[in-house]
Amino acid sequence: MNKKALLLLNMGGPNNVDEVQMFLANMFSDENILTMDRYTRTLIREIIVSSRIDEVKENFTKYLGGKSPLPGLTYKVIDKLNTKLDMKIAPAMRYVPPFATDALIQFQKDGVDELVLFPMYPQYSTTTTLSSLQDVETRCKALEYNPKITMIDPYYDDFDYIEMCANKIMEAFEDKKTEDYDLLLSAHGLPLSIINSGDPYQNQVEGNVSALRMYFHERGIKFNNIKLVYQSKVGSAAWLEPNLVDVLRNPYHRKVLIYPLAFTVDNSETVYELDIEHREIADKIKYDDYRVAKCFNDDDAFIDFIVKKVNAL
Repeated sequence: MNKKALLLLNMGGPNNVDEVQMFLANMFSDENILTMDRYTRTLIREIIVSSRIDEVKENFTKYLGGKSPLPGLTYKVIDKLNTKLDMKIAPAMRYVPPFATDALIQFQKDGVDELVLFPMYPQYSTTTTLSSLQDVETRCKALEYNPKITMIDPYYDDFDYIEMCANKIMEAFEDKKTEDYDLLLSAHGLPLSIINSGDPYQNQVEGNVSALRMYFHERGIKFNNIKLVYQSKVGSAAWLEPNLVDVLRNPYHRKVLIYPLAFTVDNSETVYELDIEHREIADKIKYDDYRVAKCFNDDDAFIDFIVKKVNAL
């Protein structure tokens, strides 16, 4: 019988301000993120990091207590999973510690011969799921460790996942009437060049939105409007649209609730970008109400969802 271990895959987030540079440098060194040749990628990485480093460090210090919320929340998820799964469980962050290597060394010592990879990204993209898979494979090879690797499939249209999304959205409304609000489903943006190369991310995000629309329709839950938007654009290249910032700056309705569609655990792009930076735009334009729903984090429903996916293998 195979001895299994579970890795939770994510991009990661700086554990302190000093790791901000590492995070940015590693992200923009990733050939799945910047898909040009190595020399051009190095040049562009240096330009992006040098132009953004001071502002990002300041934002982490001023608004986030000097660190991303993502690592701490991930360990809370693991603590709960440890009570429900009889296997070793560890995080595998892509760009900052904890990297996969330490866990892989321990798994190898423990005789683990199958790695189950759970992507904390609901939708598949070469920039996220594939990049994390390749990272684990590369680190295994460096250790001369050859376990069977099993990846959990994308779950963007899984009924249980859709129901969890809907519950987080309704939770954020509290006692407000949903029909008075625009529901903005915010997914992380990607350059069109990556999508045009065959990345399925856009199709899966749109499938995610369609499933949520159907879920609410079948339950008679109405909104003023449901709109897919994309966030976090970097640089001047063409990205997926509509851009959330553009939508917020040109309002036709001034009560909005934003749900972070592409994240399962809160991070700087939900806690800072959505709930602080973009809230400032809404405040300047005098929105009547601006709300941001939380990610699943260590909700029991999400823990049970992961357990169900792992046990189904």
